[in-house]
Amino acid sequence: MSAPTTTRAPGLARTGARTPPAPPKRSWLHDPWRKPRVLESITWVYIAWSLLPVLLAIFMSFSSGRSNSTFQGPLTLQYWTGTGFEGDGASLFRDPDLRSAIRQTFTLSFVTMAIAVPLGVAFAIGLDRWRGRPASGSNVLMLMSFVVPEIILGVTALYVVLYLFTFIPLGTPAQVMALVTFQMSYPVIIVRARLLSIGKEYEEAAMDLGAPPKQSITRVLLPLLMPAILASFAIVFADTIDDFVTVAYLSGAAESQTLSMKIYTQTRGAPTPAVNAAATFMLISTTLVITLGYLAYRRFSRGQSDTGVGGFASQV
Repeated sequence: MSAPTTTRAPGLARTGARTPPAPPKRSWLHDPWRKPRVLESITWVYIAWSLLPVLLAIFMSFSSGRSNSTFQGPLTLQYWTGTGFEGDGASLFRDPDLRSAIRQTFTLSFVTMAIAVPLGVAFAIGLDRWRGRPASGSNVLMLMSFVVPEIILGVTALYVVLYLFTFIPLGTPAQVMALVTFQMSYPVIIVRARLLSIGKEYEEAAMDLGAPPKQSITRVLLPLLMPAILASFAIVFADTIDDFVTVAYLSGAAESQTLSMKIYTQTRGAPTPAVNAAATFMLISTTLVITLGYLAYRRFSRGQSDTGVGGFASQV
């Protein structure tokens, strides 16, 4: 009886029946498709670190006591609506000083937005068509508002009002003048970026079809720029509503003090949860405007994203 024969794999003829070693584990640095858990954890820690103090300040605005460091239950709206106070207490919507600050804040925000955005759009279109050193110098001068610290901008605006434009009184007129000057940079940058993506083909096509230059801008270019214009409105409003340095330097009478100035003044003394209510109100207002601006941006850019810019222009 013959012995059974054993067969070996060709590759294992000399090395025996050892199994090949397992491939080394690849980290996310070598495998771009692997989920970066470390970076994800760092991101979530950063988000929690940023949002927890804000949420805590919002939560303290519903406290029942006057302490701004220790929460006293139950939850109440007395520092918002004045419920629980005798007469006009230090609540957000019943305190005359805080109500005046709210009116001044929204007045400056809406007026600045209504003036700065149209001027910024016109300036952006002009820079897009202007060539030469004056255009480059104007562009650099416009960008200086992002580089120069805000405290320097506020001091220079104060000197301009005191020594050059003496006919502009301190208070709301001076504040609007400075805010419009500095906030105009946002629509210029946003609209110019949109102009680079659009190009000049659609205006040229409209003029080739017989439209005058003014009509080609109003009927073709401005509808294409509408998403950038709406984004500019939202950003200018959000940045103006919480401005402190510029409006503080140019404030005059008590009626020209904004809500940010009132918050700063009250926190230097013995603050109550009414300060948290005021800060929460500013946060809600800014978030609401940004959300509305984003929804309007999605609405006006839907045709451009679905059918392309050319398809949208053909519908105008």
